[in-house]
Amino acid sequence: MEIRWSILVIIAGAAAVTFIPRVLPLMLLSRMALPDWIIRWLQYVPISVMAALIGQELFLEDGRWVPLTANIEWLAAVPAFAVAILTRSLLGTVITGVAAMMALRYFFPG
Repeated sequence: MEIRWSILVIIAGAAAVTFIPRVLPLMLLSRMALPDWIIRWLQYVPISVMAALIGQELFLEDGRWVPLTANIEWLAAVPAFAVAILTRSLLGTVITGVAAMMALRYFFPG
């Protein structure tokens, strides 16, 4: 099997592009004391990203707004959100969401 240099350079470049943005900030920020307001602000980043991803999946289809009356995914998300808020359990939330979606697809095949 022959290894082409161009493929090797592409793989090395992809590895560098993936590695550098993750490791460089970690190395730099681990040596600095961040102010409390930045730490509080950074705590909201994961939930904001997750909300953007979930909101797009629940309310858009092919880039268009989906009415809630025609959207069973939204109905499955309601009990999953309730479990997430009440228990803060990722496993419980996922199981509830999957079970709700299975039940909705069973009773309302589309």
